[in-house]
Amino acid sequence: MNINRIFIIGLPRTGTTSVCNTFLELGFKTAHTAYTKQCFNNAQVIADTPIFNDFKALDKRYPQSKFIYLERELALWVPSIRQLLQRMYNNLTREDGGFNPHIKRCYLNTFKNISVQNMACDIYFKEQYLQHFEQAQSYFKNRENDFLSINISKKESFEQLCTFLNCSVPKGLSDFEKMNIGGKVTAWNKIKHPLKIDSTANGKIDKVIY
Repeated sequence: MNINRIFIIGLPRTGTTSVCNTFLELGFKTAHTAYTKQCFNNAQVIADTPIFNDFKALDKRYPQSKFIYLERELALWVPSIRQLLQRMYNNLTREDGGFNPHIKRCYLNTFKNISVQNMACDIYFKEQYLQHFEQAQSYFKNRENDFLSINISKKESFEQLCTFLNCSVPKGLSDFEKMNIGGKVTAWNKIKHPLKIDSTANGKIDKVIY
């Protein structure tokens, strides 16, 4: 398989942790978020921040890569992303610290005009989701060898992924394990696997990551 990188470009709360865990089981060196050059150099698969925001730049920086979009029903995604962003809001918007600059840049660019008032509105989140989805679909139009869009809650999605990557499947693995259910976002931290790639260097990030 002559693939440079595999980038998971679905928005947060679309199943990125479940997909990353599956890639570990498929034998890929995988990072869920990436904030150092070393992480980008070492990982074969990268998801979440900064991927969902930077996929166009990454397509140019890493030719011959594969891009996987994760869809989710809006009725399920909206309350989930609202809960996440309400917890993140203060650290995203404060000027005296908070999240690292890569997280701030990606979230504030993708979720434009985020505010307490907008986060209370379903229409705001639906617009952000559809805008991101349409950007990805338009950018990768007529590039079916490079781009796959799946909803991991659908039974056929696992087979679609394996077919897209032309990869062999370990015995006993036939679906995505559902993780981070009920608003939790810590499942990745608890995973112990030799192919798991650290997103930071002992907690430190690089100002320039690729």
